[in-house]
Amino acid sequence: MDSIGVEPPTVHHVVAIPFPCQGHTNAMMSLCKLLYSRINNLLITFVVTTEEWRRCIVSVPTPANFRLELITPNIVERPKGLDYGDFNEAVMTNMEAPFEQLLDRLEPPVARILADFELQWPIDVGCRRKIPVASLWTMSASFFLELHRALALIENGHLSLHFSAIYIGDGEEQMDTIPGITSTQLEDLQTVILETDAQGLETILQGISKAYKTQYLLVNSVYELEPRAFDTLKAIFAFPVYSIGPATRYLEIEDSSSKIRPGDYHLKWLDSQPKDSVLYFSLGSFIVVSDAQMDAFAAALRSSGVRFFWVARAASSRLKESCGDMGLVVQWCDQLRVLCHPSVGGFLSHCGWNSTQEAVYAGVPMLTFPQFLDQIPNSRQIVEDWKTGWSVNRAEARSDQILVPKEAIAELVERFMDLESREGNEIRERARELKNLCRQAIAKSGSSYANLDAFICTFFDGHDH
Repeated sequence: MDSIGVEPPTVHHVVAIPFPCQGHTNAMMSLCKLLYSRINNLLITFVVTTEEWRRCIVSVPTPANFRLELITPNIVERPKGLDYGDFNEAVMTNMEAPFEQLLDRLEPPVARILADFELQWPIDVGCRRKIPVASLWTMSASFFLELHRALALIENGHLSLHFSAIYIGDGEEQMDTIPGITSTQLEDLQTVILETDAQGLETILQGISKAYKTQYLLVNSVYELEPRAFDTLKAIFAFPVYSIGPATRYLEIEDSSSKIRPGDYHLKWLDSQPKDSVLYFSLGSFIVVSDAQMDAFAAALRSSGVRFFWVARAASSRLKESCGDMGLVVQWCDQLRVLCHPSVGGFLSHCGWNSTQEAVYAGVPMLTFPQFLDQIPNSRQIVEDWKTGWSVNRAEARSDQILVPKEAIAELVERFMDLESREGNEIRERARELKNLCRQAIAKSGSSYANLDAFICTFFDGHDH
């Protein structure tokens, strides 16, 4: 008690440890901010593994009772291209010891751990120290379920990661041994295996195989977007599964006091464009397509006559001159704020899950250009299940690495951004419907709002929040 006999409030000290890639880090940071909005006296220590990520996080607004800790487990800054093998190996083997050393020196003592599901070893750390651990899955519930079923295929000898192929015996008879598997899901799995670094995919599957150790599973998705997948996961696993998405920065977007920063000149450019006229184009955190393909995109956008806003990362300075005067090319932007701008009427995307959910939140239809891993089934979900987008049809890789010629891109972009077309208006209407569904989920009494409350009550053992 203090000097006047009042017991000080309990401080809930939580350590958050994301997988050290941008999409995972962004989702964990957004979850932490959601918890701050609900829990009194919360102290979060957010762990990063490289100076690069520390700089990124320092540059964005964070709550007052937030600490950033850098551990140095000798891993590379981030993988270049799609070869994640050495990177994943370092993440899985080099982070645990410095993380435990950090726990030893933190004050007040750590009461809870939030960890990226793909890390897995924080669960072992928590068990040794008797600290409850909640795992955050940053991709879709459907992809989690597909990976779980892929393990069954491996065990039955129908799938091989090492030969990049799926083997199906006598057709339906063998497919029926895996409840719920479909031919399209098998096709997705085969494409995922072909397009993804085998060692990186194997690491994720190893995590799925150890899912039984999970204490609480938070899924960065909205229940209403994939109800069957969530219902199946809840039936399969004994641990609680909470749909708490979208774990994006929507709280900041909805804050009317949030001002445009001096460097946000691109928002002023968007202000000058007609409603729904701009195609936003971003392929995520890593430039993984060839220079030749990027040049084909630039030529297509220039010839299409469509207004566009392109986040081209490191290639932005090279591409600015070749894009003409109908668009804006930048290195980085606040993506959710741009997607929510009224002038943006479409999103050409790699279909990372964070980007997919941001498009749903903003009510923007998508042109899908997936590269690897979950982006492939995400694209199918957008195009076939939700019907909020079209796919950019890719050819087989050629020697010049142009997977889509400029003529095909230009024709697709023109049709997609034609506000008078019936098919275009149908996907825009569906996008608006999903936007409303998403907004209802995060509103008070909505599914994501209620699930986060239920998780807090359980994870913090009934403490006031």
